[in-house]
Amino acid sequence: MELTQLCFAGVARQAHAVRSGEVTAHELVLEHLRRIERIDPKLNAFRLVFTEQALAQAQRADARRAAGEDLPLLGVPIAVKEDIAVEGLPTTKGTNAARTPQPADSAIVARLRAAGAVVIGLTRMPELGLWPHTESSWAGPTRNPWSLTHSPGGSSGGSAAAVAAGLAAAAIGTDGAGSLRIPAAVTGLFALKPQRGRVSLAPEPQVLGGLVVAGPLTRTVGDWALVADQIHGAAPGDAHVAHPPRTSFTEAARTDPGRLRIGVSLRPWGPGIPIADEVRDVVQDTAALLTDLGHDVVRLDPPMRDLAASTQFALRYLHNAHLARAGLELPDLVEARTRTAAELGRRVPRGLVRWATGSDTALTAYANRVFASVDVLLTPALTRPPIRVGEWDGRDVVTALLAAARYTTFLPLWNIVGNPAASVPAGRTSSGLPLAVQLVGRQHDECTLLSVSAQLERARPWADRTPSGLGHAN
Repeated sequence: MELTQLCFAGVARQAHAVRSGEVTAHELVLEHLRRIERIDPKLNAFRLVFTEQALAQAQRADARRAAGEDLPLLGVPIAVKEDIAVEGLPTTKGTNAARTPQPADSAIVARLRAAGAVVIGLTRMPELGLWPHTESSWAGPTRNPWSLTHSPGGSSGGSAAAVAAGLAAAAIGTDGAGSLRIPAAVTGLFALKPQRGRVSLAPEPQVLGGLVVAGPLTRTVGDWALVADQIHGAAPGDAHVAHPPRTSFTEAARTDPGRLRIGVSLRPWGPGIPIADEVRDVVQDTAALLTDLGHDVVRLDPPMRDLAASTQFALRYLHNAHLARAGLELPDLVEARTRTAAELGRRVPRGLVRWATGSDTALTAYANRVFASVDVLLTPALTRPPIRVGEWDGRDVVTALLAAARYTTFLPLWNIVGNPAASVPAGRTSSGLPLAVQLVGRQHDECTLLSVSAQLERARPWADRTPSGLGHAN
């Protein structure tokens, strides 16, 4: 396999190529760095590229292999979102407001390195992760490899763009209201938001009151499982600890799920939110495919306490924007729309903040009632095809936030209650842009989602497609 093809082959294939001697880690990483130099000026996926460090890590990986050492991710280039701590660098979170270098790697980065991965760079996000697109006034937009006029989503948009364009074998992102699932959905990748507490966020005990989780963005289900097997687990001080998975994630991705009862819901989390016909079609097509695969698929539209719960989340979101900005070293350096969102959050009355940030126990129990009758819930990932770069630029902050809430309506509930939820590629728009569905599982049960997602991938493979928006840059 030639090097360009290998860049699109994913984590497991690249690890095998290094392990077998088909390619050296140095050759593999150097080719990714060359692609970044050539292609990323178009995409703007990376905030920092660790050229010298990555090549040095690759040479160490080759030495370890020559010495007979075998590690799951040895020599594989993986990118990391800029809200994840890397030793010696400030954790910028999409801003210019952080200056103090981190004293140590985060648990995630330390585990990637321990598994032999080469950390190739930090990927871009919108300021403080507040938007479902990756754009800022000072950094410009990050673009979708499938169409440079479209967004790769957010807030893990840089991570998704990098993987989709073959600039990294995988990338780590975070998800506080859909920020893994949104970019995966619009770039044709697989992402599973893990159960809260599955992947340690150390040195932070939790982020945004437990809404945020971290996980991989990958080309295939098996790649996600392979990377997640290396990074999951608790660390001292974690505020949340997930129950141990019943098997390795890699094993789950290889296991037939058996006959499951799968509920299909097209009911948005709020009144009057339209769903595009193309989105509705891919959900119904996926439901039909799951039926053909032997599952018992039923229509299920459970009430989700729309008004109260979605209002609580909106207030919590704004309050978190205020707290996030207040926690920055140089809060005055954030862009105007971030300042406006944070100011709206500062003005929320204390009583409403207490109401919005109170216990999620009742909502968690209510949302999880659906799993008394089904094993997996199938919904749209997003309510419409990918948005264009700059599509919401002319809107005031409140109008843009409402548009974002409508776009992502099926996603935030599962951050609030903590369940695992996956974005699974599911076809294309009429203009060739990726579409996806969401699969939600029982609490702590990523394994079933991986088994079903892998079954869907076998039935309708997606990873062999490469982006059409890069012209001759491949």
